[in-house]
Amino acid sequence: MFRHALQAVAFLSEEKIAAKVEHLKKTFRWSDAEVGIALSKLAPVLTRSNQMLESKSEFLISEVGFEPAYIAHHPALLTYSLEGRIIPRYYVVKFLKENGLLDHNRSYYTAFIVMEKVFVEKYICPHKEVAPYLAEDYDAACRGEVPTRFKFT
Repeated sequence: MFRHALQAVAFLSEEKIAAKVEHLKKTFRWSDAEVGIALSKLAPVLTRSNQMLESKSEFLISEVGFEPAYIAHHPALLTYSLEGRIIPRYYVVKFLKENGLLDHNRSYYTAFIVMEKVFVEKYICPHKEVAPYLAEDYDAACRGEVPTRFKFT
């Protein structure tokens, strides 16, 4: 981890690091302590673009419903592709929950962090009979399309 932290700050001035920390606080509504937690677990967050951080913050907090502190404690969320991983998996899990196919207490985080093969085995394959288009809709969502079956009211 120390090597990653060094790489993250090696080419950043003190002013740029301070500006990024302020941006993280504003974007994720984090306290100084929460920024410290996130950076201690994932210092390379300092190298992420402000635009990428803002879009992930907006989706994870407003759409998924994660608390800012939760994201600070799970900064790995900020390393995953929003369009290619987080949003498609969110749609699948939300679809399954809303259709009574998955426990409502099941964590979105768990679905986001598992490898692709495991995600498909745990969330797609068991529901082939009752949701035959789920795999097709998930693939479409991974390509950036939002299948109509994933539109929620």
